[in-house]
Amino acid sequence: MTPPELQKVLIADDDAINRDVLCELLQPEYTVLLAKNGTQALERATRHVPDLILLDVMMPDVSGFDVLRRLRAAPQTEHISVIFISGLNRPEDEAAGLKMGASDYIAKPFNATVVLARVALHLQLVRQRRLLEHLAHVDGLTELANRRRFDDVYDLEWQRARRSGLPLSLALLDIDSFKQFNDLYGHPAGDRALRAVARVAGAHMRRPADLAARYGGEELVLLMPATDAAQALPMMEALREAVAGLRIAHAGSAAAPVITVSIGGATLDPSLSESSAELFEAADVQLYRAKQGGRNRVMWRTVPDHRGVD
Repeated sequence: MTPPELQKVLIADDDAINRDVLCELLQPEYTVLLAKNGTQALERATRHVPDLILLDVMMPDVSGFDVLRRLRAAPQTEHISVIFISGLNRPEDEAAGLKMGASDYIAKPFNATVVLARVALHLQLVRQRRLLEHLAHVDGLTELANRRRFDDVYDLEWQRARRSGLPLSLALLDIDSFKQFNDLYGHPAGDRALRAVARVAGAHMRRPADLAARYGGEELVLLMPATDAAQALPMMEALREAVAGLRIAHAGSAAAPVITVSIGGATLDPSLSESSAELFEAADVQLYRAKQGGRNRVMWRTVPDHRGVD
C-alpha cells in the first residue's frame, strides 16, 4: 500500500534563522517548503498549493498582509490556511491579521511546542474540510460521484470542449429489469448488485478526466472528455460484457439469466451545439433504443449525424 502523502507547509520568513528553526521543527512530520520573501511566497504558494502557510508579516518586498490579500484574491490559493508568525505582538496587529482571513496568529519569539500544536490543529481542520468536501460529492451507496458532482464536472468539461474543439462522449447505463431483481431477491441484494455494477463502471473509466457517477436509482452516467465514438463505443461494450461477466443471478430478467445493463451513448462536437443538454438527450434516446431493442446492448449516436450505432 502506498503511504499517505505528507501535508505541505510553506514557511515564508525573511529571517534565515527563523526559517531554519521552523523547518527543523516541522520537517519530520510534513513536507516543508521555504520562501525568503513575499514574492517567493506567492510564487511557491501558486505552484505547490500547500495545505498551510506560516507567514511572517514584516518582509522587505511584499508584506505578509499583502501576501494574504493576494492569496485570497486568487481562486487557486484562496482556500489555503495561513498562520501569521510576527514580531508585531500588539492585540490590534493580531486582530488585523485575523480579520483579513488568517487562521491564527503567533507572536515572536515563538514557542516551539505552541507552533507544533497549532500547526497540527490547523492541518487536522484542513483534512476534515477536505473529507467533508469529498463526501459532499460522493454517492453513499455506490461510492461513485453523485449527481451534484457530475453536473459540476459536466459543465466544466462542456466549456473546455467548446474551447478546444475536441469531442465529448457521454453514456447512460441502466441495470436491466432492476425492479424485478429487487422484487425477487430483496432490496439489500439490489444494493449489493448496484454496488458491484458501479465498481465495474468506475474501473472502466481509466483516464483521470473520465467520470462515472450515479445519476439516480439504478442509472449511472459516464463522461468521457476528448473521446470520439470510435473510442467510446468499444469501452462501453467492454463494460457491458464485464457486468454480465459478474454472473449475478437474475431469474426475473428477460434479457439474460444474470444481471445485465443497457447503455445508450452519444458523441458531440460542442462547437456545433449551443447546449450541453443536446448531448445528454441524445444519450437518453439511445438508452431507450437499447431497452426497446431487447436490453443487454449498447446503442450509440454521433451528433449531428442522426444515425444510431449499435
